[in-house]
Amino acid sequence: MNGIYDEITSALLNEAVKFHGHLGPFLILGLKAGLYANRVLGKDYFRTKAIVETRPSPPYSCLIDGIQVATGCTMGKGNIMVREGESILIIFIKDNKLLKMKLKDDALKSLKEMSTKEDTEQKAFETINKSINELFDISIEEQKMSE
Repeated sequence: MNGIYDEITSALLNEAVKFHGHLGPFLILGLKAGLYANRVLGKDYFRTKAIVETRPSPPYSCLIDGIQVATGCTMGKGNIMVREGESILIIFIKDNKLLKMKLKDDALKSLKEMSTKEDTEQKAFETINKSINELFDISIEEQKMSE
């Protein structure tokens, strides 16, 4: 499913690296998840909310910066929330839709094998080239509106 919103352009990548401070695969995961959410839910800096469940320290938490750059959900606006967890689960909410994206165990395992800056950058470029479905288990749900 490669469409315009799935692609990480060089301009977006440069913006993300400038914001985050370096290139790494977890930053790329956040960008890819955020771009996919924009495509599925429609990009909206204010109505979209993100809940990110991950380990609270780098490199895992680096995906939060990618999500912020791609979606416009920010800590400052309060429309991104981080919860501590062992796996990586991202939930995007907009209007009555919930988009759940859980990083696949195989994808996480391959990212744990990094040991040098060169490994980190190589894994980032490998991650850019993977499809969203290779990386995440994805589900979309409609929320019931309370009356």
